[in-house]
Amino acid sequence: MKLKLYVFFYQVVRLLIALIPGATLRSRVLRAIRFFNQMGENVHFQPRKLPADPKYIRLHNNISVASGVVFVTHDIMHYVFNGMDGGHEFNAHVGCIEIMNDVFIGANAMIMPDVRIGPRAIVAAGAVVTKDVAEGEVVGGVPARNIGDFREVLENRRRASIEVKELDRRSRAKGEWSAFDSKRRALADRSVD
Repeated sequence: MKLKLYVFFYQVVRLLIALIPGATLRSRVLRAIRFFNQMGENVHFQPRKLPADPKYIRLHNNISVASGVVFVTHDIMHYVFNGMDGGHEFNAHVGCIEIMNDVFIGANAMIMPDVRIGPRAIVAAGAVVTKDVAEGEVVGGVPARNIGDFREVLENRRRASIEVKELDRRSRAKGEWSAFDSKRRALADRSVD
């Protein structure tokens, strides 16, 4: 009975946290209640769908987790195996996930059990990470594989940030649409040739 009450209470807490508007406040609450095994400084946690077993997850410092990211710390295959003839009692397979310093995880990525990411790494949107991501790697795809270098992305973003530093939001949007349309016209011209 105690376990069922704990599970119910935990699910209510997950629901209430998911309803908190804005990732900044949600991240502060997650850290304050010690939701994860560890949650360092400057962690921006955007997902509203919270991990089922957060105590298997360590988040170090300076991490951004975009919306829709899923952390899978266990599977439920044991239900299938336990339902088969044979009488063997299978337990859930669980595994830890550790996100090191200076990591960005893109929207809708899936991080599987027994994975360490970083430090200084980027997981592209939609990637499925099934093995460790080394320091300085940019990974993407299903399953995730190396597609770039953290330092290159950092330098490209640094240059781009300097170019738009003085622009207000409206001017920046206008410039971005102009560049977008120019690229599309250039592509269309090349395809006609």
